[in-house]
Amino acid sequence: MTGRVEGKVAFITGAARGQGRSHAVRLAQEGADIIAVDVCKPVGGSSGIPASTPDDLAETADLVEGAGRRIVTAEVDVRDFDALQAAVDSGVEQFGRLDIIVANAGIGLGGATLGQTGQHDWDAVIGINLSGVWKTVKAGVPHLLSGGRGGSIILTSSVGGLKAHQNIGHYVAAKHGVVGLMRSFAVELGRHSIRVNTVHPTNVDTPMFMNDSTLRMFRPDLENPGPDDLAPAAQQMHVLPVGWVEPVDVSNAVLFLASDESRYITGLPMTIDAGSMLK
Repeated sequence: MTGRVEGKVAFITGAARGQGRSHAVRLAQEGADIIAVDVCKPVGGSSGIPASTPDDLAETADLVEGAGRRIVTAEVDVRDFDALQAAVDSGVEQFGRLDIIVANAGIGLGGATLGQTGQHDWDAVIGINLSGVWKTVKAGVPHLLSGGRGGSIILTSSVGGLKAHQNIGHYVAAKHGVVGLMRSFAVELGRHSIRVNTVHPTNVDTPMFMNDSTLRMFRPDLENPGPDDLAPAAQQMHVLPVGWVEPVDVSNAVLFLASDESRYITGLPMTIDAGSMLK
């Protein structure tokens, strides 16, 4: 099956690398043009994860164009509503429509209990992972409404949006909040044939997971842990015998929710979790 989102336009945040890039490429492979944004610079907080760069976003654009689709890009912080609105407005002006919103941008900070989490880290995670999702949808929805064709909105949550994990309480709080946004938007927009769902990945093989901070959090018993040391510890989270999934595994779920195959699915928290929610 090909052309599952043929002729549609998708607005994707956090598109410079990782899951966001994968979503952009996968939707392009199935016929969508892409409005892609990413901050492309450090956003604050103490994650220790290298920031995305303008070159990363340019590579996403090259990959989308290599799939035969059009793309416009902008360097935008999802905490900045005016910049988000300007980016999506410009993209719609060029492409003529908007059908899909993928509010994917997020950061991961961890290592401290909630009682020891700093105000700066709390504000960064809530501002990007929760408020940024709301602002992304708020910026894009007027175009879905004016198009009169309905649409699909997919919000990136996490297994941490359905259950708790230690030492990432601010992340867990934000990702739980994304589920609340999803359900509220689904109720409010359903009469316009706009569907709203969340995806809930477990560990994903991206820079946000594969980094020194995560390695040390999973393997505090080792001085210099590597991916091979991470795998058995991460696998304990799952029923299936894997420690993590690949970005395309999440993108395939996003594609399904963006396509007409899911035309009557709304308000769904879809897990891509190797059985993590069973443990």
